[in-house]
Amino acid sequence: MRIDRLELDAFRNYGRQAVEFDARCNVIFGENAQGKTNLLEALIYLSCGRSPRARTDREMIRFDAPAASLCAQVFARERDFRVRAELFRDRRRKMSVNQVPAKNSAALSEVYNTVFFCPDDLFLIREGAAARRKFMDNALCQLRPRYAAALTEYNRTYEHKTRILRDSEERPDLLATLPDFNERLVRFGAVLIHYRQQFAARLNEYAAIHHLECSGGKEKLEIQYQTVSSVTDPAVDVAVLTEQLRAHMESHQTAERASRLCLSGPHKDDLLVTIDGREAKQYASQGQTRTAALALKLAEREIYKNATGEYPVLLLDDVLSELDPKRQEFVLNRIAGGQVFITCCEDDRLPQMLGGRVFHVEHGAIR
Repeated sequence: MRIDRLELDAFRNYGRQAVEFDARCNVIFGENAQGKTNLLEALIYLSCGRSPRARTDREMIRFDAPAASLCAQVFARERDFRVRAELFRDRRRKMSVNQVPAKNSAALSEVYNTVFFCPDDLFLIREGAAARRKFMDNALCQLRPRYAAALTEYNRTYEHKTRILRDSEERPDLLATLPDFNERLVRFGAVLIHYRQQFAARLNEYAAIHHLECSGGKEKLEIQYQTVSSVTDPAVDVAVLTEQLRAHMESHQTAERASRLCLSGPHKDDLLVTIDGREAKQYASQGQTRTAALALKLAEREIYKNATGEYPVLLLDDVLSELDPKRQEFVLNRIAGGQVFITCCEDDRLPQMLGGRVFHVEHGAIR
């Protein structure tokens, strides 16, 4: 997979801009707040129809513009694609692949995939469960269209149920609708658990290898998927997961109505990361947590490669400056084989090491 050309119009701080990229390494340098991360955000959006930073599409439209457009010329699966997205302030977005309207974000993910790595990800191990769920969700939404659809429906149903429970004291009649929402949560939740378990198993396999290499063979990393207590084996069939989730939700009905909170479901899932048998979140040093985070992100890249047959586009947003020389070298030695975008504050030796092109970003202009 590779992105050959990107065209932007009124996206973030960019005016009208077109740029052609190298098939191997693209180093994007410039001062802070000039538009380096915005460029990567555009590449991510065109790969999955969502931004890792913005809550709404309107946030990505330039302040003085009514709309924005993004368009990428992509080569993947031995074919050329043209992926386009138009964002509006007053109506729904438009997306297309080779001028054919895209029904949903999954149509974009079927063209090309991205793995995004930013400094915040270095704290992935130490953060709460929500950060690790987001890590799984972002990866699986690109890899599995069925997962993306189930996650959207689960989140929408969860919000409805939460509002019903919250308002039930003033409107007790709303509680009569809960069984329907519970059943939807159970069905969509079982799909989420099914795919998350598969992803976590592969993540455990590949991340362990990377962590062992980066630690000089001294440490063993393990990743275990954690979901609701009634699911004794998340690897079982979806039908069995559905029954187990239903039992868990039924056992929590009284507590949910008393607390007016949604207490049962995979919206509380987590990944338990251990190093030599000890929970990394509690006991790992800063160096160990960074090594573990590197291992997770590099493992994510390997999962994409094995699922699609091609390396995804790797986006490193000012990550190398946060790493010591040993970990920098570890990352650089493992990013060959696919297209890479690296942002940094200064032009350096990366193109000479990896082969590629250098772009300078200043005030929303690329040269």
